[in-house]
Amino acid sequence: MLKFVLRRLLHTVPVLFGISILSFGLLSIAPGDPAEILLRSGGIQPSEEEIVAVRAEMGLDKPIYVQYGLWLWRLLHLDLGISYSSGRPVISELLDRFPATIALAASAVTILLIIALPLGVASAKYPGSWIDIFGRILTLISASMPGFWIGLLFIYYGAVRLKLFPVTGMDGFSSVWLPALTLGFGMCGTYIRLIRAGMLEALRQSYVRSVRARGIKESVIVGSHALRNAFLPVLTLFGVQCGHLLGGSVVVETIFAWPGIGKYAIDAIFMKDYIVIQGYVLLMALIVVAVNFLVDIGYTLLDPRIRLGKSL
Repeated sequence: MLKFVLRRLLHTVPVLFGISILSFGLLSIAPGDPAEILLRSGGIQPSEEEIVAVRAEMGLDKPIYVQYGLWLWRLLHLDLGISYSSGRPVISELLDRFPATIALAASAVTILLIIALPLGVASAKYPGSWIDIFGRILTLISASMPGFWIGLLFIYYGAVRLKLFPVTGMDGFSSVWLPALTLGFGMCGTYIRLIRAGMLEALRQSYVRSVRARGIKESVIVGSHALRNAFLPVLTLFGVQCGHLLGGSVVVETIFAWPGIGKYAIDAIFMKDYIVIQGYVLLMALIVVAVNFLVDIGYTLLDPRIRLGKSL
């Protein structure tokens, strides 16, 4: 197990290095002069001499490889630069907004599991039944409706018509429900079908028939044996989509004015705050790499063949 973890950690090093090059390259090829943008953000109409001086202060007059080396050194010290628009360190801005994104993502995952897990298992256990048909209809609706439309419907019915939840912003526990429902419902269709397909395949396996022949309760067979194997593709999909969640679904956070890092990135794009965009991309890439590493570890816990090295 330790060798498996160390091997995966070593694999992440070149990935993160490549991501750092890509993230730095975004700033170097972005339109506009960062020095001029920084001066204009302070309400200054800069002269050419002032722009040249700020470029020298920011190190932008150096060759690109020297700039990358200096940027990488600062990055290793958790310095993502200074936001053009706010004048604050980007790392501080991201960390200030990250708890709101975590709260939204955790609530969305909770709603996703509450909807998808029982429906997927029940649809596989009773194929062709009314609950299976209901699951298919819900899957079709979830997969067909774009996130912004689901969010607008929840706002109209949940906040405007019924007045049960606040429309936008982050004001207490009730404010998280609408954006979390939008995120969770938008993803639940895929998970319902994936859990159903995995459970159907698992329930047909010979080991399930053997366990059933021993007189084990059906609930134990479904929960302890079939569901465990059916969760492997679900775990893979969750690892892929976790960046979407922790990246603070940009569309959902914008619709509900949720003060997370997704909305922060959108605001930075409109204000051409390239330093913030660069830091956001790097943070999201780091999260995706870390989550996929945890998914690999989860695979070893769910599937002993991987832990024993038989399928690597």
